[in-house]
Amino acid sequence: MKRRTFLLQGGLLSTGYAILSSSPSWASQMLAGDAAKDELYELFRNPPSIYRPFVRWWWNGDKVEKAELIRELHVMKEAGIGGVEINPIKFPNKAYDMGKPTLRWLSPEWTDALEATVKEAKNIGITCDLIVGSGWPFGAEYLQGEERCQLMVIGTKKLEGPLEYEVSEFDLLKEADPPLQSPFSGRTLEFMSLRLAPATMSSLNEVQDLSSNIGKKTIRLNIPKGKWVLYSLVKITGFMEVINGAPGAEGPVLNHLDEKAVKKYLNHMTDTIQQRMGPLAPWIRSFFSDSMEQEGANWTADMAEQFRKRRGYDLLPYLPFTMFKTGGMGNTIDANYGAAFTPEFNDTIQRVRYDYDLTKSELLEERFIRPFVEWCRQNKVLSRAQAYGRGFFPLEGSFEFDIPECETWIKYGITGDVHETNYRIGRANTMINKWVSSAAHLKGKRLISCEELTNTDMVFNDTLEIQKIAGDQSTISGVTHPVFHGFNYSPPDAPFPGWIRYGAYFNEKNTWWPYFKKFTDYKARFSALFQHADMFADIAVLPPVNDMWSIHAAQNEPFPLLTYPDYLLNVWEAMHKCGNACDYTSDRVIRDSQVKNGRLVYGPRSYHTLVLIQVDRMDPGTTAKLLQFVQAGGRIFCIETMPNKSLGLNNWEAREKEVQSHVMQMKNYPDRFILLKKPASNFIDWYKGIQRQYNITPYVTVEQPNQFVNQVRYQAGDREMLLFINSNMDNSYPMEVTIAPEILAKRQAWVWDADSGERYKLEVPGGKLTLNLGPAEARLLVFDKVKKGIDYKAPLLAGSKVTDMPNRWAASFKHIDGSTKDYNFDELKDLKDTDFVNFSGTVTYRCTMDIKDLNAAQFLNLGKVVGVSTVTVNGQQAGTQWYGRRVYDISKLVKAGSNIIEVSVVTTMGNYMKTLTDNPVAQIWTNNQRKNQPIQSMGLIGPVTCYGV
Repeated sequence: MKRRTFLLQGGLLSTGYAILSSSPSWASQMLAGDAAKDELYELFRNPPSIYRPFVRWWWNGDKVEKAELIRELHVMKEAGIGGVEINPIKFPNKAYDMGKPTLRWLSPEWTDALEATVKEAKNIGITCDLIVGSGWPFGAEYLQGEERCQLMVIGTKKLEGPLEYEVSEFDLLKEADPPLQSPFSGRTLEFMSLRLAPATMSSLNEVQDLSSNIGKKTIRLNIPKGKWVLYSLVKITGFMEVINGAPGAEGPVLNHLDEKAVKKYLNHMTDTIQQRMGPLAPWIRSFFSDSMEQEGANWTADMAEQFRKRRGYDLLPYLPFTMFKTGGMGNTIDANYGAAFTPEFNDTIQRVRYDYDLTKSELLEERFIRPFVEWCRQNKVLSRAQAYGRGFFPLEGSFEFDIPECETWIKYGITGDVHETNYRIGRANTMINKWVSSAAHLKGKRLISCEELTNTDMVFNDTLEIQKIAGDQSTISGVTHPVFHGFNYSPPDAPFPGWIRYGAYFNEKNTWWPYFKKFTDYKARFSALFQHADMFADIAVLPPVNDMWSIHAAQNEPFPLLTYPDYLLNVWEAMHKCGNACDYTSDRVIRDSQVKNGRLVYGPRSYHTLVLIQVDRMDPGTTAKLLQFVQAGGRIFCIETMPNKSLGLNNWEAREKEVQSHVMQMKNYPDRFILLKKPASNFIDWYKGIQRQYNITPYVTVEQPNQFVNQVRYQAGDREMLLFINSNMDNSYPMEVTIAPEILAKRQAWVWDADSGERYKLEVPGGKLTLNLGPAEARLLVFDKVKKGIDYKAPLLAGSKVTDMPNRWAASFKHIDGSTKDYNFDELKDLKDTDFVNFSGTVTYRCTMDIKDLNAAQFLNLGKVVGVSTVTVNGQQAGTQWYGRRVYDISKLVKAGSNIIEVSVVTTMGNYMKTLTDNPVAQIWTNNQRKNQPIQSMGLIGPVTCYGV
């Protein structure tokens, strides 16, 4: 098969790009030339640049110059970067701009810089994406009136009568004005209603409408005897300013619920650029929309009309009572801000709250997502988006974009214990990743992008090893292509450390930058492979989105204030850790699925089991499909509860009877409609027990699963793939696994090494395998019909013969500030526990080792190392390692007698940056407020051993 044919079948068609009339320039390298004998392996071994990691390239303050833009493109190319997301952004705080002028977004000068950049990028084989607007969510100073984002909020006053109450309009508006993260100074507040409700409500009939007082500067009210709550309903227009917008795209955020405003904004951008430089399609792969963190935007001019049309009743009488007191990112800061409700009235309010979120999400889908995708198609570029924030359908929001995107963060704790109820601890992948990857799977898309290694805390302290762990967790969550966060535009002569907006300090001045390509090579190989394969899943998981919307309202992704339920992530993670795999699903997907041969089928996905996580509320159309599924032989597990309520307010009683009837009928199949109780803790053991009790067959049986080792399965034609990762940076995990016959099936097992691109034959007698994953290690097993190759040899971790290592090491310290120092260690120590705690640079340890038996000196094991390590024996390099076990084969480098051993370790920068008290940029990222970084371990810690057999 020619490579053009293979890649079209495997990759381009899966992105949805086949709808366009001509192939884009970024695809030319993918479509050229003949493939080697084994196309997929050749892609893995030598990934074309389109599969290499991209970076978010911050044009800081748009203080950019063509020559420097071109220089930085070449710097990134040499580091193994395959593409850039051009991202104009506000100039970093405290950085010195050197008097560089700003090129205003969309100005002729800015467009000329863009043109020079994309043309040079094409010349050197770098792909370009372009963010829409600047910062997030996008907007601009020129937006007016209804084009600006809108927010409906409440203010309350708790009163006790009888009382003659006097209050100013100003005081009521002030009470309603929320404490936002990014308020726009030009926002306008407008009273919509004023109502008095009893402190405990049982009906709308108890509410007194006092809206006739609106417009009075001073409002005087006679409050009856008893306890009351005065509700102000206030609309704020232009309430939010673009977060970190660059000049020309600052100001108020766009009203994404206004289709006319959306189209006007998007067309203004492309028209302005293309009038000067011509069509963007030859130069730009995709237009990108960043996450819609809109601080709770929930209104547009015809919201009330649309609600009535879609839901069949009037929203406004109920609206104030559905709302909580909100703050930054639209998060609830007081759930008990208003009146209390009787159980019956609370049920009514929860139904209206659901209807309201449903209507908002429908409007966003119709008025933003579809126009955005169509605009991209009209301009012959792909659509790429983070379809989350607040207001999207969590799953379906990603359906229509060519390149759906999620995000994975670097933060303290990701290499340690995984918390079972706090999703922020122990995980780099965010809550949204499983939603986005599942959406792509359901639509047959293989290119799943990720804003990866997002770093706003430990900017100078993340090692390549930490980045690898975060990247591996991202891959397990379903990601097939990373966009690293990010590369800062920063002139070389900018004061050290340069212009830093955010990110992992991807910069030539970073100590580990010379080794960064080892990481980009590693990531590129997984991308090239998995973009031409399908992630396997035969279990669907339904999170209780309907219940969350009803009880708590929609949350802000990817970092919701609360998760409902708090154990949500544990379910899918336990499945994967125990050898199964799943996708998330939704009510709409279930309703639109077909039941075939006892399976629930949607597009290319087919599930034999459905897991409902604490789902109380459902549409009767969904429960009807579930009944059909169970009757056909499918199986449903209900965790904690079975569905028993209908959704929304209109005609709810009749629909609820339908739901309950369907559930009662499913209970007639007790072996296929099963209620489970969640465990108090340890979801892995819980799920392992469910596998045994209900005969859920894993495709890989893991004898002793644990919280750090996870896996995912991919399929490409007749080839099967299993990727295992260890997310712990300190410990190894030997475990016995058994590969299912369906995967072995006359196939040869291989280890494909993502570090080197090599592959090795692996014998798996009876499907049994001892998997011994070192710290931060991943193991890719591939099963195919290739028969010839080199046998796999696991690293030798200990030997029967040992050569004594001296305790004393001489060390030379070469600091990034240019200074050097020599020191002798009587024993190896973590540098943070020595006088070198503030060191940053390369430290070279030296010792002399006397070898009597060469068979006892085949391997050098450095023990614990924090940093990138290179071993030299007698002046010859044994290799460089940047994560995990540091075991070096030195058998061909040693000699009998005296041998000189050198171990060079490249450290991080954070400890040193903390000491630069007169450097404002260093202090922002290491000592200020929540970015006060702890002192980090560094260097060769050991114990160092030498052994052989």
